Order: sequence, then C-alpha cells, then structure tokens
Amino acid sequence: MHSFGYRANAVLTFAVTILALMCAMASFSDNFNSPSPTAEVQVLNINWFQKKPDGDDEVSLTLNITADLQTLFTWNTKQVFVFLAAEYETPKNALNQVSLWDVIIPTKERAKFWIRTTNKYRFIDQVSVCCGALLHI
Repeated sequence: MHSFGYRANAVLTFAVTILALMCAMASFSDNFNSPSPTAEVQVLNINWFQKKPDGDDEVSLTLNITADLQTLFTWNTKQVFVFLAAEYETPKNALNQVSLWDVIIPTKERAKFWIRTTNKYRFIDQVSVCCGALLHI
C-alpha cells in the first residue's frame, strides 16, 4: 500500500499539471484573436478660438465619434480604455499631442457607440512656454 503522503503528492502533482496545461491552452488561444477595431472622428464645429493674455491659444471643438471596438474584447479583456488625441506641428515643435477625450468601456455590448461631444480636456497650444519646452502632466 502507498502512504497518505505519497497519494497526496500524486494528486497534487496531477492537479498542478492539469492547471499548467489549461493555462498554456488559454494563453495559446489568445493568439488566434485578430482584433480589427474601426473608428471615425469628425470635427463638426469649432465652437470658439481664443487667444489668451499669456500668448497661448485655446480651442473648443464639437466632435462626432463613431467606433466599433467589439473585436478588442476577448475572454481575457475586462475593460478597454479609449482616448482621442490631436497631433499637430508648430514652428518650435515637430510633434505636439493633446488629449481631447477619453472613456472606459466596461463591456463588449458598450463597445459599439456613436457620440457627439465637445472636447473633454482643454485644447491649448502653449506658444508662450520658454524655449519650446511643453509642460507634461
């Protein structure tokens, strides 16, 4: 007869082997997912353009955002963070990036949406910053 310790070791080893096999299969299955999200953004209106006293420019936009992000969700996706950023060039900086809008999508059912909104964050071109250095927050 085998002892209790020997039997417990056999059961534990078998359980860990099955768990490792299941983890490997789950990891491998995610390689077959090829997401193809689509999105379209239209600027519907420039609500206002303001030259501030310190020399900065500020813009408010009305945006039409249409997106189908359902293919991003798999068995392993809890939520998706989506953001809209504007990129532009100035004489002092070759690349400027400003975040305009963001949202957290908690489920696959909410991943297909159409929204008309204004920019959530201020769109400011900091022209007056010394030596062309932008403030990063």
